[in-house]
Amino acid sequence: MKIIPSIFILFIGVMLAAAVAGMPEFGDPNSPANTHIVPYYRENSLEETGVTEIVTSIVVSYRGYDTFGEVTVIFTAGTGVIALLGRK
Repeated sequence: MKIIPSIFILFIGVMLAAAVAGMPEFGDPNSPANTHIVPYYRENSLEETGVTEIVTSIVVSYRGYDTFGEVTVIFTAGTGVIALLGRK
């Protein structure tokens, strides 16, 4: 019965190793992020968002829901810590 979880874990490990092997090198100027995404943001962020700073336009406009989710998780964790530490 313990063989099935072991095979599953081995399968997941092989899949993760294959995915990592297919990733571009860190800082590769020819990676898809640097050849497609960065130029798009650089050329269109002011026009599409009206924000002059590219980083702000990405975080607030393009990734707004993701950023809101991250802030919600951090706020909830902080509230939980304060609730636990505030007990007498």
